[in-house]
Amino acid sequence: MAIRMTKPWRPLAREEVAALPGQLGVYELADETGRVIFIGYAGGRSLFGLRGTLEAAETTPPDGARQFRAEVTMQYLTRYRELLMVHVADHGELPRHNRADP
Repeated sequence: MAIRMTKPWRPLAREEVAALPGQLGVYELADETGRVIFIGYAGGRSLFGLRGTLEAAETTPPDGARQFRAEVTMQYLTRYRELLMVHVADHGELPRHNRADP
């Protein structure tokens, strides 16, 4: 597995999100140019896993979110932290909507 998420971007639209599995995992939200603006996860307390978490993001998206990509993984917290660290290494800072999170 690559350290950076390599899944293709998908539009943040109801029909795309509805096709997701109800499993644990991580996801990235991006603007229309593909710049990552938020990295998140669907954990053990997420209702309906990735599908439920991204349905909420699709209903009330963070400012600028237009597309997403997701990975199913049982090690969602480790992978989430890894994606954040890679983003900081590549860009020098956290994604815009992750900065308020400690």
